[in-house]
Amino acid sequence: MFPPGLEGALFDAGAYFVHLAVILIPLFLGASFLVGLVQEYLPPESVEQKLRGHDEGTGNVAAAGLGAVTPFCSCSTVPILAGLLQAGAPLGLAFSFLLASPLVNEIAVLLLVGLFGIEITIYYVVMTFLAAVVGGIVIGRLGLAEHVKGIQLVEETNQPVAADGGTADCCAGGTGTATQTHRQHIETAAREAWSFFVETLPYLILGITLGALIHGVVPVDVLHAVLGAENPVAVPLAALAGAPVYISLSGMLPIAAALNEQGIAIGTVLAFVIGGAGVSIPNLILLNKLFKRRLLLVYAGTVVTIGIIVGSVFNSLLL
Repeated sequence: MFPPGLEGALFDAGAYFVHLAVILIPLFLGASFLVGLVQEYLPPESVEQKLRGHDEGTGNVAAAGLGAVTPFCSCSTVPILAGLLQAGAPLGLAFSFLLASPLVNEIAVLLLVGLFGIEITIYYVVMTFLAAVVGGIVIGRLGLAEHVKGIQLVEETNQPVAADGGTADCCAGGTGTATQTHRQHIETAAREAWSFFVETLPYLILGITLGALIHGVVPVDVLHAVLGAENPVAVPLAALAGAPVYISLSGMLPIAAALNEQGIAIGTVLAFVIGGAGVSIPNLILLNKLFKRRLLLVYAGTVVTIGIIVGSVFNSLLL
């Protein structure tokens, strides 16, 4: 009933699907709980207050740090960004926050550890964090403040776009007050984690399915012809290809794991993840409300450049 070899390929894909699911689903639940805790104790309005008034340099480090530990959904990240700019924060500082938020967060870290190990994860976090700091400083010195639209953003209530992708209502967290006990904060974070998990699970399953098919069905020579080391533009191509195939960060990492299992270099795989996480279509749509076209292109180009640099460094160090 099946063409020669297809039955075995599908069986292999099914086994890899189970392998990825066993690794990623528990990790994603744990990461979602950590996100909920962060949003309970460090809500978006607190982040905005902490970042106002900082100068270049230390301010970029602080902004990237808060962006890394506060993976708010895009419907919160963009208004925070608008609030910072309208309060007089330097554009470069705001950009460090914006760059770090999708690239370095609890979900990314835990899933990367589960898929690629601690060493790769540490290198990734250090490099993307530094890239967010440096990228913000460079953009701040380009004199692009005039390309910020002079509008007051409000949070969308129709169908918020999660920082991790999809349409999860991740903005619901961070409502805790000082009068709540630690137990109440933890219970709220657990409820939000489960809600976020249920909303995002279809995207995670889709990513695992695509990863399993890449692992078991797609011919290895086809993958290597496009993304292999023999292709001199594999890393830039991977960074550019991430955005249009973006599912969610949790959905892209299983695909990245499958590509790496098929022999694609880790740097090329991470360039694909960075390009998709930072230049996702939903994120660009929201940023279009705040940035004029030139600044929007600068943001997208910066993310792709970070993906290319990180990917090239990884490949040169690990190949």
